[in-house]
Amino acid sequence: MTDIDIARAAKALPINEIGAKLGILPSHLIPYGHNKAKVSNEFLEEIADRPNGRLILVTAMNPTPFGEGKTTTTVGLADALNRVGKKAALCIREPSLGPCFGMKGGAAGGGYSQVVPMEEINLHFTGDFHAVTAAHNLLSAMLDNHIHWGNALDIDIRRIVWRRVMDMNDRALRQIVCNLGGVANGYPREAGFDISVASEVMAILCLASDPLDLQERLGRIVVAYRRDKTPVYCRDLKADGAMAVLLQQAMQPNLVQTLEHTPAFVHGGPFANIAHGCNSVIATKAALKTADYVVTEAGFGADLGAEKFLNIKCQQSFLNPDAAVVVATVRALKFNAGVEKDALSQPNTDAVQKGCENLGRHVENLQAFNVPVVVAINYFAGDTPEELEAVVQYAETYGVKAVVATHWADGGQGAEDLAHSVLSAISETPQPTQTTYKRDDSLFEKIEAIATRIYRADEVLADTKIRDQLRAWEADGYGHLPVCMAKTQYSFTTDPERRGAPLNHSLAVRDVHLSAGAGFIVVVCGNIMRMPGLPKQPAAETIRLTETGLIEGLF
Repeated sequence: MTDIDIARAAKALPINEIGAKLGILPSHLIPYGHNKAKVSNEFLEEIADRPNGRLILVTAMNPTPFGEGKTTTTVGLADALNRVGKKAALCIREPSLGPCFGMKGGAAGGGYSQVVPMEEINLHFTGDFHAVTAAHNLLSAMLDNHIHWGNALDIDIRRIVWRRVMDMNDRALRQIVCNLGGVANGYPREAGFDISVASEVMAILCLASDPLDLQERLGRIVVAYRRDKTPVYCRDLKADGAMAVLLQQAMQPNLVQTLEHTPAFVHGGPFANIAHGCNSVIATKAALKTADYVVTEAGFGADLGAEKFLNIKCQQSFLNPDAAVVVATVRALKFNAGVEKDALSQPNTDAVQKGCENLGRHVENLQAFNVPVVVAINYFAGDTPEELEAVVQYAETYGVKAVVATHWADGGQGAEDLAHSVLSAISETPQPTQTTYKRDDSLFEKIEAIATRIYRADEVLADTKIRDQLRAWEADGYGHLPVCMAKTQYSFTTDPERRGAPLNHSLAVRDVHLSAGAGFIVVVCGNIMRMPGLPKQPAAETIRLTETGLIEGLF
């Protein structure tokens, strides 16, 4: 059975019964059909003073074209914790339509470790992404409209930094010229589109603590600069109120369930390669206030998602993870050792051992954050006992336990050993995490810290224009902000072809962007694009409706 077949065959419980597991009354659920709902602001306010449960972060080694199963493991672990007698909930990110119709697919898990309704989650869901896109582009429209009607703010159209967004991979929109067609259409200028996930509005939605904080953050967005180079904010255009209205419902976290009826909060944006890649703070806190154990994930490998989870999300929201799980697969380890796709199915313990260098780098980085680590070996048919044992032994060299998990095939039962290992790793007295850099470090020092300590780069390459811009932001009072690295997910370097755990490389910074509302500086490295393109054979080619009206081809 395919993932979509398994999801469709599931017997989902009414969403009120899922809410009841967390003590959420039906009156505090805003239903979107029978099996998904938003949690009301009133309930979130009621539980704000409750103590937090224990937070478990699921991350992974560097992704490969063959999948590591991070979301699947997140779901399986949450199900397993409930199976071993714990009150557990799940927090994951909402899928973007870009990967769904592109190359990567959706983000609802797989096999017998999924969140449902899978089709709806991977498509329009509750409309959160559409709301983000609309709010973002409303600001774009009001900016161009202000300039058209006299430009009272004296905006320098050469210094507009606010791009438009859409939730689809479309390389043709990366760089455009807009306002063509004569005087009635405004002043022609260069512009472009990012994918909605990379929008600062998405980051604000994910990091805001409540609706008032949301609106205040929206007001702080820098959209352009005047001719005297002073910043123009979203609030100067009087757009923040209307944007907050568009985002009012999107701000409320979404509640669904796994195949085994574990409550699952699915809220906020993915893409840790070009965004901060974590689910919303408000969803994570809702889960922590209503469950004893919360399993969440951060996008791509630990060099991106986990780093941003710990250096950005946790620092802004005062969260502290109690343990981290690093997901690896035998075939991904082989690939990192240089084995090509057509040979990955052949037993090769030596390649597994060599590929473990990539896994070890991630484990070492997480240990530097002072977070207890467990390795989850996501089992695939064909993995040999010798290959699996090689991973177990390698993990032991770091003082870390590696556990084989079969949750894809067996659901929560297949991750019970992993659940016990994670529970054993959690200290009775949580230890505060360490950050990669200090709040008072300069912005360039923060970039250098991530480059050298996380990526193991020898140096950071940035031209004078970028260094001057960082110093200017420091002078404007933004020096305390963390940095959000935009970099290829496939390697510790900026070269997606360099596998394993490379040394002797440089980090080239191509551009920097101020996200004053979100509260970080985006650092664009190498050739990474904030508007992806479709592959030669996009997944959209095989997605269709059957004669009976069912969806097929989603994965």
